[in-house]
Amino acid sequence: MPKQPNLNQMMQQVQAMQAEMAKAQEELKNETVEASAGGGMVTVRVSGDLEVKDVRIDPDAVDPEDVEMMQDMVLAATNEALRSAQELAANRMNQAAGGLAGPGGLGGLGLPGF
Repeated sequence: MPKQPNLNQMMQQVQAMQAEMAKAQEELKNETVEASAGGGMVTVRVSGDLEVKDVRIDPDAVDPEDVEMMQDMVLAATNEALRSAQELAANRMNQAAGGLAGPGGLGGLGLPGF
């Protein structure tokens, strides 16, 4: 007969994982990633919780005759910074979850079928 999982132990592990994930989410607010476009003409900083913190535009990039290019550079830098911030957040949350999808399934809680 297969060994039954210890529900008390499972609840403690889930609570510990929840606490780690909440801590990781809070820490992400203080971390930033940066991306640029146009060879550094436009730089965007985004926090780990996906808030745009800063947009810098090199004065040499400003050409009143080509506003569309400026818009494209701002868009490209912002999207790249957001992608980097999402990747950072996903990595941190996976670490906090103890590699939930790793070997042993659900953090090694011993649940059959996972």
